[in-house]
Amino acid sequence: MNFRKLIILILVAVIGVGSYVALNQVNPPELESSRIYDQPRLIEPFLLQGSDGAEVTNTALEGQWTLLFTGYTFCPDICPTTMAQLKARWADISSASDFPVQVWMISVDPKRDDVDRIRMYVDFFGEGFYGVRAEHPELYPFVRNIGLMYSVPDENETNYLVNHSSAIILVDPNGHQQAIFRPSHELGEIATVNPNHLVRDFQKIARYLEHTNSY
Repeated sequence: MNFRKLIILILVAVIGVGSYVALNQVNPPELESSRIYDQPRLIEPFLLQGSDGAEVTNTALEGQWTLLFTGYTFCPDICPTTMAQLKARWADISSASDFPVQVWMISVDPKRDDVDRIRMYVDFFGEGFYGVRAEHPELYPFVRNIGLMYSVPDENETNYLVNHSSAIILVDPNGHQQAIFRPSHELGEIATVNPNHLVRDFQKIARYLEHTNSY
């Protein structure tokens, strides 16, 4: 084989490898109101109480996609609106992946939200909705770790509102934070995550991450 033929064969091989990589490379999707984190974010060990009375730890996040958001049963606007919007689009959300999907409402009002009250609240929305709670010493570090926040009312207050994040965090089947769905801020409207944006973005994110990761 002469030198010229050898060079041609090398070039063909390089082009072939390059074409294979290009065809099989999956680029991050274009999203409407959410963001995929540059790297998966670990969730520090936690111990919460579920709306079914069970102890809830990190392992409860594994094997499913989980949508985490902060709320409380006395919330007059953001929480019931978010829950109702997710319920209305549940068929599309739950069918976006072969993995199960679950919504966690993290109660940020442990003084008034006991297990029974949270259970009645989430059960109203049906299958796929789950409530978790804890006292502030365990709750606050968990909420802060996932990048959300809430306010703690004065100890003597009885009729109060709790300020809290309205974003939704997406946790993958490995139990790692992968994305955040941001709320929309429109004049005269409650700042909640747009359910149509969430559905379309979640479908894209699930396809992308399931293709590029081993779950």
